[in-house]
Amino acid sequence: MAQPSASSLVSSHRASDSGLQIHLHPLVLLTVSDFITRHTLRRQQGPIVGALLGQHTGRDITLEHAFECQVVAGPQGALLLHQAWFQDRLQQYKDVHKDPALDLVGWFTTTPPTGPEAQHVPIHQQIIHDYNETAVLLAFHPASVLAGGENNGKLPLTVYESVYESQEADGDRSMDLDGQQLPLNLKFHELPCGVETGQAEMISVDFVARGGGNAASVDSSAPSMGKGQASQAPVADKAPREAGSQPEAKALNDSSLLSSEDEELIASLTARANAIKMLHTRIQLLRSYLTSLPPSYFSAPPESNGTTSEESPATGQAEINHPILRSIQALVHRLPLLIPSDGAAFEQESLSEKSDVTLVGLLGDLTRGTKNLREMGRKFGIVSDAKQQGRRGGMRNIGPVYEDTDEVFQTHTLQMGQPYEWTPHRNA
Repeated sequence: MAQPSASSLVSSHRASDSGLQIHLHPLVLLTVSDFITRHTLRRQQGPIVGALLGQHTGRDITLEHAFECQVVAGPQGALLLHQAWFQDRLQQYKDVHKDPALDLVGWFTTTPPTGPEAQHVPIHQQIIHDYNETAVLLAFHPASVLAGGENNGKLPLTVYESVYESQEADGDRSMDLDGQQLPLNLKFHELPCGVETGQAEMISVDFVARGGGNAASVDSSAPSMGKGQASQAPVADKAPREAGSQPEAKALNDSSLLSSEDEELIASLTARANAIKMLHTRIQLLRSYLTSLPPSYFSAPPESNGTTSEESPATGQAEINHPILRSIQALVHRLPLLIPSDGAAFEQESLSEKSDVTLVGLLGDLTRGTKNLREMGRKFGIVSDAKQQGRRGGMRNIGPVYEDTDEVFQTHTLQMGQPYEWTPHRNA
């Protein structure tokens, strides 16, 4: 029996009858991309298979967590999940994620952009038969990543649900005789998918984005920099320059170190600069489109502006696309909402708030200065009293302590202007 091609596993019905909505969390994307990256760099053999954890509420399915899975060869050579290992790992994840309670909602793997292949069917059937009959498939497309700009900025993935459809012979439904039903085959429906982010995930994604922006690729074949590069120099040339090069290298290394606050500031400024560049690029694109339109479209009366996008314009002029023009007009009409209607009142209010903030800062500085002056006055008084006590005479201890078998004579403190006073103490 010939295996079906990749296109035959995808249902011919474009619209899904289930109405399921998929909410994908960024943590799943990070886990899947990390798994694929490690699998590729380590040159591991075998398919990339993992499980998806989330919640299924009504017609909404959330994909919140993911973990990689082990696969084994089945009786007929088909790849299946390791049953004992998968059950233990799934139970561990359920014990950890109890609030809210997460369950197995699907699995992920890599597929061509055309859709799942025949080798993916046994694993999917195992999951829907043993764990969840409504499990979905998250298919990641590495070919779309290699294509780069050809993906039109979309995520290189597709979410499928499984359905059983009858096999029609040459498109003729009249082949059913005496109530005989045609065999049912497993098909995949594409589902709409959206990205949903939680507060904790925003923090983690921001940390990963900042780390990725500061990271640099390391080429093992290239010579190392800094101290490693100096160590590769010949010994004869290194010895005379060693004494003079160490202070310069140390100063260079000290100047290149950045604190965590500096790195965070640089990452934030870089993100804002990229956003401004992107905004400038989009504005220039809109301006170039508007300037490329035929002049008659703007100068002619409104009733004569009936040119449609299907009409071929002159050479060097863009086609008139009314949906794009309406979107541009709506964007222009929303700009006044971002600009205050009364500019003078807004500037006065901003100046007043700035003055209040500055005044509070000055009051804080004044309070701290008063506290410092008070502390200095207290310390000055303590020093002055000590000096005066030193001039009049302080407390002094003089004379030893004499002991006798019958009496113990102890010397008392001698005050200025007072005679010695001896007090005998009898031993018990």
